[in-house]
Amino acid sequence: MEKFTVLEGVAAPMKLVNVDTDMIIPKQYLKTIKRTGLGTGLFSEMRYKDDGSENPDFVLNQSAYRNARILVAGDNFGCGSSREHAPWALLDFGIRCVISTSFADIFYNNCFKNGILPVVVSQEDLDKLFDDAERGANATLTVDLGAQEIRGPDGGVVRFEIDPFRKRCLMEGLDDIGLTLEKAASIATYETAKGVERPWL
Repeated sequence: MEKFTVLEGVAAPMKLVNVDTDMIIPKQYLKTIKRTGLGTGLFSEMRYKDDGSENPDFVLNQSAYRNARILVAGDNFGCGSSREHAPWALLDFGIRCVISTSFADIFYNNCFKNGILPVVVSQEDLDKLFDDAERGANATLTVDLGAQEIRGPDGGVVRFEIDPFRKRCLMEGLDDIGLTLEKAASIATYETAKGVERPWL
């Protein structure tokens, strides 16, 4: 998993509330178990018209936000089903951080397991970040995980809280497999000891 320390990038504003995982990545894209290639399907029902052409009104189709790395979103982001394809699609598009006042629990947990930082802020702070994000190409935010702060283009700072264990995993690029491999020596010692005690295993 790619490490997350400091992320500087364009922030796209999405003021919709209750964006569910079916809106993030519709069901027709769930046939794959690969984590790559899903970026084209991200928000597809909003990004594309019925004829397959781009919807120019959708924020990620606008020239200033095509390379957005950060999403500033409305309340209760990621609700609905538990599909892990939702963070996969965000990550494949290039989004490494989503900022909102609240997230659905399963989506929130899946973000950390896939290298995306979900940041919970107050409504007041979210409104400030929406103002920053609505500046288009000048909407660059800096998300500093070590300092636990978001710095705006005018020098404003928004602080956020995060679980220390999850923070460490993101900063060191550790997913569940990586965490297990950290214990490889202990696991090998245990297996050797059990092999001596119970050679039939």
